[in-house]
Amino acid sequence: MDACDRVIYHIYPLGTLGILDGSVRTGAGEPSPLSRIRDWIPAMHRIGANTLLLGPVFASERHGYDTVDLRRVDPRLGTDRDLVALSDSLRAEGIDLMLDAVLNHVGRSHPLVQEVARLGSASPRATWISGFDPSGSDGGLPFGYQGWSGHHDLVKLDTGHEEVRAFLTDSVMGWMDEFSLAGLRLDAADCIDRGFLRGLSQRCRARDPSFLLLGEAVQGELYAPLLREAGLGAVTDYEAYKSLWSAHNDRNCHELAWTLRRLFGAGGLCEGNLLQSFADNHDVDRVASTLRDPRHLYTLYGLLFSMPGIPSVHCGSEAGLQGRRTATDDLALRPALDPRVLAASAPHPDLAPALARFAAARRRSPAVRHGNFRNLMVEAQSLAFLRESGRDAALIAANIADTPSVISLADPSLAGRTFVDLLDEGMRLGFDARGQARLPVPPNWLRWLVPAD
Repeated sequence: MDACDRVIYHIYPLGTLGILDGSVRTGAGEPSPLSRIRDWIPAMHRIGANTLLLGPVFASERHGYDTVDLRRVDPRLGTDRDLVALSDSLRAEGIDLMLDAVLNHVGRSHPLVQEVARLGSASPRATWISGFDPSGSDGGLPFGYQGWSGHHDLVKLDTGHEEVRAFLTDSVMGWMDEFSLAGLRLDAADCIDRGFLRGLSQRCRARDPSFLLLGEAVQGELYAPLLREAGLGAVTDYEAYKSLWSAHNDRNCHELAWTLRRLFGAGGLCEGNLLQSFADNHDVDRVASTLRDPRHLYTLYGLLFSMPGIPSVHCGSEAGLQGRRTATDDLALRPALDPRVLAASAPHPDLAPALARFAAARRRSPAVRHGNFRNLMVEAQSLAFLRESGRDAALIAANIADTPSVISLADPSLAGRTFVDLLDEGMRLGFDARGQARLPVPPNWLRWLVPAD
């Protein structure tokens, strides 16, 4: 499957399965927690998702990102065999599996770290640890080292070290073979040596040309280097994530139009490349808690599915679930969830069907999946942009106002063309000989127009 054809459903299993907060415990003889991920397959089908991104699954100290063994499934979740069975079940349902790969750092109880704590400089692997200093003392360990982003519970690996590169690459190759993976999300990719990422990308694509390496990066200036220098297939689009909710809250579509042009327009930072589009994830507040007006959930997700990128939905957010992080933890973002209870008590029961409509429109619109990007018009509470791929086109127009809007469009390249709305197939729009048209858009909704022919 091409990356641009993916719609991702994101599950953080330690939270969703009730393991982090201790609300669910598996007794002897009971099915493994990982097997309960199958219960979410109807939820994925319900919104048109075809790819599951499963958060950290390998053995860790606590939250999955403090890894202690990259070659063994976390026993709190199950076994390697359980993950193989899950991958097989997903594939039988037309859903690919991606995993969250934590390659930048490990937990303090990782065997490597404990070996270096015992042996110091005498350990042949001491130089695997970034910033190793035998005379220092950090994070309660008898040596100095770099922690990820200053967090000394996460011991940074030197991914420029050849032996570290070989160990991590061999781990990834093993995952690909054993678990039939379609891709990986690379945690903290902006902190990993780019030469290592480039080599890893080449190895993965040699084995599977469609394999997707999705790198986590927050700052927009790092997107292009990770895509073009490190060879990743996509990176996380935090710039558009912020602009999506901020433009709605401030009723200022200029912000979103500016961000999309900066990233994807002619000469943009990421023109011709893919980013992962998301409204929220396991690290940031749920979008239903961020938006001031819940009616904006519909235009926000409609834009998310139609702008350049790979749309991604965080488990539970398709129901309008709320959640805010606190000053001390992220548990509110990662609650234990039961898909049947969630579907029956969704705060916004109409949202998942709307996402399904957006996913269906995306499947029918090659220009949205593959095309370029060009702004057509922008006002405070409305915007329109054009996606084109050859003769195919998609004209997206959103109205975030509480009243109907009539958007004036003018583009000579559209002269004489007629479009139909994939979200309201009774609606047609014709452009005159000068490429002008007036497009009515309902309040808090959008048009997804494609050529009538």
